[in-house]
Amino acid sequence: MSQVEPLIRLTVHGAAGRMGQRIVALAAKDPQLSIISAIDSPSSPVAGRDAGELAGIGKLGVPITSAISSSTDVIIDFSTPEATVKLMAICAERRIPVVVATTGLNEEQKQEIAAASQFAPIVFAPSMSLAVNVAMKLVREAAKALKDIPDGVDVEIIERHHRFKEDAPSGTALKFGQIVAAEMGQTGHTHGREGQTGKRPQTEIGYHAVRTGDNVGEHQILFGLMGETLEVYVRGHTRDSYAYGALAAAKFLAGRPAGLYTMADVLGL
Repeated sequence: MSQVEPLIRLTVHGAAGRMGQRIVALAAKDPQLSIISAIDSPSSPVAGRDAGELAGIGKLGVPITSAISSSTDVIIDFSTPEATVKLMAICAERRIPVVVATTGLNEEQKQEIAAASQFAPIVFAPSMSLAVNVAMKLVREAAKALKDIPDGVDVEIIERHHRFKEDAPSGTALKFGQIVAAEMGQTGHTHGREGQTGKRPQTEIGYHAVRTGDNVGEHQILFGLMGETLEVYVRGHTRDSYAYGALAAAKFLAGRPAGLYTMADVLGL
């Protein structure tokens, strides 16, 4: 007789937000997961409400609170940079695995995550999207293959997001640029162009941020050669793409030793 795997006890941090609600809705349908707590700010106007009802899936018996259950196996964090840093201290102290899906973190806040990973297992990536992370591998391979083209290659990165996004360019776009530069050696990172800019140097990567409507995220990485262009293009249709990736990361992380993991580890890339 096959042994039934125990459910992974999940806490959603930032459960009242748009992404937190989608995590709750999708995790509730996952046979490997059990939502045991839903966390948000103590001052949240929905504090005390049932997380399932807030997410539109009916009563779960899990209220929105500000206290993390001591029995949680893993936390998914879709909150704010400030809230994420506070969470890192708790997770490091209690050795709780956490998937950090919050965006817009500065370098100091990223260092807080790295420090916490010495005591707890943490998945941290610019994007939780499975397709985006596969695209990163494709971009790395393209950059590696094209780096010695005699006439040179021009690399431009165009990203599109919704009007509410507060940082530009996206962390994912910057990560694509870092991947390309690591393989091809560009030293300049130009954000948009205007006026008499002169001849384009091949030592730079260009970034262009578009903000429009409710676009959940698109990234287009162009490798411009003489006579042809290679494009790697990835588009999110709904925010569920990020939620499914975060859930996959949570399943990967449960039971892992302390350390800093990426979505490449989750996908086996």
